[in-house]
Amino acid sequence: MTDTAQPRLTLASGVQMPQLGLGVWQTPAEETEAVVAAALEAGYLAVDTAAIYGNEEGVGAALAGRDDIFLTTKVWNSDQGFDETLRAFEASAGKLRRDVIDLYLIHWPAPRLGRFVESWKALIRLKQEGRVRAIGVSNFDPVHLERIIDDTGEVPDINQIELHPRFQQLERRAFHEQNRIVTESWSPLGQGTLLSDPVLAAIAARHGKTVAQVILRWHLDSGLVVIPKSVRADRLRENIDVFDFALSQEDMHDIALLDDADGRIGPEPATAAF
Repeated sequence: MTDTAQPRLTLASGVQMPQLGLGVWQTPAEETEAVVAAALEAGYLAVDTAAIYGNEEGVGAALAGRDDIFLTTKVWNSDQGFDETLRAFEASAGKLRRDVIDLYLIHWPAPRLGRFVESWKALIRLKQEGRVRAIGVSNFDPVHLERIIDDTGEVPDINQIELHPRFQQLERRAFHEQNRIVTESWSPLGQGTLLSDPVLAAIAARHGKTVAQVILRWHLDSGLVVIPKSVRADRLRENIDVFDFALSQEDMHDIALLDDADGRIGPEPATAAF
């Protein structure tokens, strides 16, 4: 596997981002350095973490001296606000051993706190100062996106949302496309709930691939950034072995039919109780 085999997407800011990366949500802090090191060995070019995950130090240790690896982290809800976000960024940058972070996100809109606009202004400041290369959000609904865009004139490079074949988020993706916002998928495998789906199993059999590989290829062929999580070296290798095939129009049609309006697994952004 070579770097050139891996597709990249160009964000609205002009920054190029690998389309597939490693997510470390729920990766135990004491295992994170080894997991990220194994991912680098397997050929991953991007890692996605967050302050709330409690494993930024392990990510930083594994990526020491590897500024070529695209790194994303996120500010947590309790640190929202202009000054608070700036302080949270410094704390994350220190743990990650990076002076410059490739992509910094607001983790949730947390609308009941009423601080996400001020946090967004802090991200804009960090970008202006060269501390981050690109800025975005996570779990924002269109109403939240419209608010920060209207208040600042700055459009997020990315919105990272729950997205998988059973919850395809077509309306949000259309809004993103209209505003040149890249869609990034978290829980891209549906937290394992899709791995026994017969439709996906049939597609996998046709391609000689696993169901997980078919799902990840669907994200790539749909123009999404995707960050599967695993702590197992064999699964890390499996998840990145998706650049040697493409899904057919028939495959894509069959997967489109799996979409379910009630397919959400995680919290609803507008009402999440944190």
